[in-house]
Amino acid sequence: MSGGGTPPPLGGGLPATPSSPPHFHFELLAEDVETGARRGRLHTPHGAIETPVFMPVGTLGSIKAVGPDDLERLGAQVVLGNTYHLMLRPGEGLIKRLGGLHRFMAFGGALLTDSGGFQVYSLAQRRKISEEGVHFASHIDGRAIFLSPETSMGIQEALGADIIMAFDECPPMGVGEAYLEDSLARTTRWLHRCHGAWREREKQALFGIVQGGLSEVLRKRHAEEICAVELPGYALGGFSVGEEVEEMRAGVAYGAGLLPRGRPRYLMGVGAPGDLVAGVCAGVDMFDCVLPTRCARTGLLFTSEGKLNIRNARYQEDERPLDAQCGCYTCRTFSRAYLRHLFQSREILALRLNSLHNLHFLLGLMGEMRKAIEGGYMKTFVREFLSRPASPP
Repeated sequence: MSGGGTPPPLGGGLPATPSSPPHFHFELLAEDVETGARRGRLHTPHGAIETPVFMPVGTLGSIKAVGPDDLERLGAQVVLGNTYHLMLRPGEGLIKRLGGLHRFMAFGGALLTDSGGFQVYSLAQRRKISEEGVHFASHIDGRAIFLSPETSMGIQEALGADIIMAFDECPPMGVGEAYLEDSLARTTRWLHRCHGAWREREKQALFGIVQGGLSEVLRKRHAEEICAVELPGYALGGFSVGEEVEEMRAGVAYGAGLLPRGRPRYLMGVGAPGDLVAGVCAGVDMFDCVLPTRCARTGLLFTSEGKLNIRNARYQEDERPLDAQCGCYTCRTFSRAYLRHLFQSREILALRLNSLHNLHFLLGLMGEMRKAIEGGYMKTFVREFLSRPASPP
C-alpha cells in the first residue's frame, strides 16, 4: 500500500513534513506484540494527546450537561465539534470573529471537527448527492444548504480546529456493491479536492477517511487510494452504522491494519467499552462517540461491574455509590438512591452527574489501556476486562 512509507522506529515519531504541520506529529512509543495495541503521542498546537484516546463529542461546541472546567478535571485531551451543525448555528463566521472555536467554547485542549460527511448518512432523507457536493434541506428550518469538499474545508478553517476531516460520504450498511463502488470513488475524488483546498497546513492537520463497508476487497482498495495522499492521519469510517458487533470488530481489525503504521489511526463513531478495547487491540489510536453522554441522559451508566440502569426500582434505597471502584465526583459524593431520585424527578442535575461518571469511566478505561501497553500486560488486561459481569449486583 502506498502512503505508509518506512515504519519509524519505536520511541520516535515521524518528523514534520510538508503534509504534517510543524506543530503536529505522531510518536509511536510502544506496540504490544500479543494484542496489536499501540501507545502513542500526538502533538498538536494545543498540546500533546496521549493515545489510545477517547474523544468526547461536542457537536454544537458543547458536551451536553458538561462544562469545559469539567472536561479539564476529567482529563479530556481532545473534543469534537461538527462542521454541519456549527455552520447552521451559530455560523462559522461568527465563531471566527469571536476568536475561533477554542476561545468560543473556552476549551484549551485540542479540537477535532467532523467534516459534515456523517450528516450525508444521518440526514439521508434531507439531502441530494452530486459530484460537486451535497445539497441539504436544513433540519432546523428547511432552508437550502450546500456542502462540498471546498466549503467544508473553509468552514473547518474558520472554526480553527487542530484536526480537520476530509469531506466524504458514509454509505449506509447493506447498499449494493455498485452504489458502494461509486461512493468510494467519489470520496477519493473529494479527498483530492479537500487536499487542494487545505490552506492552514501550519495550524491544522487533515485526516483522510477510508470507507468500504464490510467488504475486505473494497476496504483494501479504498485504503490504498486514500493513503496514497500523504496526510498527517487517517480514519476508518462506515462502522457502527447497523452491522452486528462482531462484524464491526472484524472489519475494524482488518481495516486498521491497512493504515500506515507511522500515522495516527482514528475509528470514527465507536465508543462502547468493549468496542474500545477491541479497537485498541486492532491497533486503533483514536475514538469518538456520543454514546457515554447519550446513555447518561437515559440513565444507563457504565461501571466496573457492567452496565447499570439507574431507573431500576431496586436502587430506590441503595446507599452504595454508583461504582465503588470509581473515583469520579459522582461516585465519591452521591448514592445510587439519590441518583435514581434525581433521574426519576427529571432534575437537570441527574444529566450532569450521570454524564460526568460515564465520561470519567471511558477516559479512565483509555488510561488503563495506555498503562497496560506501556507495562507489557495488555493481554492480561483484556482477559480481566472480558471477565467482568454484564451488570452489577
